[in-house]
Amino acid sequence: MANLPAPPITRQIGPRDRARPSGREPGELRDAARRLVVDGDGQRIPFGALFREHRAIVVFVRHFLCYTCKEYVEDLAKIPKNLLQDAKVRLIVIGQSSHHHIKPFCSLTGYPHEIYVDPEREIYKILGMKRGEAATSVQSPHVKSNLLSGSIRSIWRAMTGPAFDFQGDPAQQGGTLILGPGNKVHFVHLDKNRLDHAPISTVLQLVGVKTVNFTNKHQIIDI
Repeated sequence: MANLPAPPITRQIGPRDRARPSGREPGELRDAARRLVVDGDGQRIPFGALFREHRAIVVFVRHFLCYTCKEYVEDLAKIPKNLLQDAKVRLIVIGQSSHHHIKPFCSLTGYPHEIYVDPEREIYKILGMKRGEAATSVQSPHVKSNLLSGSIRSIWRAMTGPAFDFQGDPAQQGGTLILGPGNKVHFVHLDKNRLDHAPISTVLQLVGVKTVNFTNKHQIIDI
């Protein structure tokens, strides 16, 4: 009889890289779950409703003008919806700007999945997202631009937008979590700087989703 494939590995990584017991419901997540996020139409919804019934990959980005965030979200956009649906997993991006910036950002990146904002950064603060840049040797596999060209494009987008703003706090860092159902935490990665992204392929493997080849939007790699 053929061996059945092993279930996806689930890791619990805390803010200081400590393992969290499986199924633990941290108090900070219960607090964050009560806070409201805003969708592109200005509708408010409790953060906890996003992962109440199913697991969710929740990606907090720095700000919508950040070139590294743009390129990371462009790769998130390449994940087919049917793969997420088959795994019963939601993919959610959270920004920290006004909700008016959501639809232009989705149009720019081609991102078709769920996206909300936390304009006052309440959830960012509760979950311990960092501010400022810590020096690391990490290079995100999803960022193609260098610092100079990426920064110039970000400033140009700010200057040519309807309002000259950075669409969020430029010092704020983001992170990636796998949450739910309920207030269960399966994985936490808090970015130390703009290039310290959780590799998307790693996150997809943790939730049992086939890995996407990010050099080709339609090719899927079986694992």
